[in-house]
Amino acid sequence: MNLRHFLDIDLIDSDTIKHLINLGHKLKKTKKNKKFLHKKILGMIFEKPSTRTRLSFEIGMKELEGEVVVLDQNDTQLGRGESIQDTIRVMSKYVDLIMYRGFSEERLKQIVKSSEVPIINGLTDKSHPCQIMADLMTLEEKFSSLNDLTIVWIGDGNNVCNSWIHANKHFNFKLKIATPKGYEPDKKQIRNIKNLGKSIEIYNDPFEAVDNADVLITDTWVSMGMKDEVERKKKFKKFQVNEKLMSYAKKNAFFLHCLPAHRGNEVSAEVINGPQSLVWEEAHNRLHVQKAILLWCMYMDG
Repeated sequence: MNLRHFLDIDLIDSDTIKHLINLGHKLKKTKKNKKFLHKKILGMIFEKPSTRTRLSFEIGMKELEGEVVVLDQNDTQLGRGESIQDTIRVMSKYVDLIMYRGFSEERLKQIVKSSEVPIINGLTDKSHPCQIMADLMTLEEKFSSLNDLTIVWIGDGNNVCNSWIHANKHFNFKLKIATPKGYEPDKKQIRNIKNLGKSIEIYNDPFEAVDNADVLITDTWVSMGMKDEVERKKKFKKFQVNEKLMSYAKKNAFFLHCLPAHRGNEVSAEVINGPQSLVWEEAHNRLHVQKAILLWCMYMDG
């Protein structure tokens, strides 16, 4: 039986993506989850700090009657120079699945090559697929269908933005991306999505981009490990999602943010705490859609 890795949304077929979101909805409605992962062990490796990723995977495994082992660089020989390949070769002898949250996409590829168990991408500098699955699930709860929505990404063309581009492959929504000049996502992946007949547009003016928008999404301007914080804040200043920017979108438009949020920078307190914000339900849905991903990786999603 082939290993089922959950690495990137663009590596998984559309039917499976939609199946996982539907399963997430079902698991959310089920007050008591069955013992699907009884005695199964999830190993988690953190090279980047985490709040929601760690909480949602730990609680998700416990709700499915599984167990969790958590490693970070301070706990292991990884911090003293042991190769990730050697760590994974041993770890995959002990656990049933591995979730990796780190920096390098290349490191994730090394993990997959070295592992005997399924790998879940909890975040890399290139993508954040688990987050986008939660976002898609959240929007389905509000709109029933994602088709024909106008979704606007505002800010840096970062890993979360990349995963929204990947999601556009599977649904018929219009995706607009507004970034300062020089911070746009990779042109090649934009071209690849357009070649599939999907609607995607790049802007350098956020007010132009949000015209007729159903959903506005942003993320922190300065990700972990970045050193150009002061310069970035200057360039991104007019890309703050505030009440003025929201007023240019549809009257009933919603707001998403993957968290952690920095009020006064990428989003105002009035927006993230206001009635158009879906941020807290979005965070809640990480738990349920990741349970669906865990079950799928273990061939227990049927």
